[in-house]
This record gives sequence, C-alpha cells and structure tokens, in this order.
Amino acid sequence: MPPKTRKRAKAGYMISAVAEIYKLHPQTLRLYERVGLLKPSRSQGNTRLYTDSDLERLEVILTLARDMGVNLAGIEIILNMREKMMEMEHVMGEFARVAQQEFSRMAARTESKTPKTAIVRAIPVRQKFEV
Repeated sequence: MPPKTRKRAKAGYMISAVAEIYKLHPQTLRLYERVGLLKPSRSQGNTRLYTDSDLERLEVILTLARDMGVNLAGIEIILNMREKMMEMEHVMGEFARVAQQEFSRMAARTESKTPKTAIVRAIPVRQKFEV
C-alpha cells in the first residue's frame, strides 16, 4: 500500500506574528476566520498559518474596517463582489484572447481565398487610398 500523501500547507506566519505586525489582538484574527473573512491554512499541529495572500486579504479587510468604517457583513459582501469581479475579468480576458485568435484565423482564410485574376482590380482593404 503506498504511503499517504498529505496536503502540505504553504509556509506562512503564525497568528501571534500577524497580530503583532498588524497591531491586532489574536482574537480579532480568530473572529475574521470564524465569520469566513480569512481562511488560514493549518500546520500538522493545527496551528494557523497565514500566507502572503492571506495577509493581502487581511490588509483589504483592515482598510475597509479601520479607514472606511465598514462592518463585518459589509466587508464580506465587498470581498465576495471583488472576487467575482476578478473572476469575470479573467473570463473576459480569456474570451478576448479566443476572439482575437478566431479573427486572425478568419482573416488568414479570407486572404488566401482572394482571387488573383479578376475582371476588375480589387484594392485590398488594408491599403490606403491616395488622392
């Protein structure tokens, strides 16, 4: 039987270090986790480990709470909307990339089908008309 592979947590900061860096009480970080605003990974000993992305998210939370006076429910809504907007941005970028590829493919196909011997000379659209 092959050995179990454990899902390893990314290296991160312990709750005491994060609390000290951001001048928070550790209970505040636990509250943010309990209400779902933060999701730190856990070590094998069940210690919370905050990654750099967790700290970036915490900075957004603290800006909303401290500087803008947004309550926890409002912060949750804002963070959810922010995530959805980033997902939509990714999807739109992917759509634009695929559309550009398709337009390029169609242009190449159209270019190759242009008749070279015609009764009337056709000027390609890309050429500028000079007067």
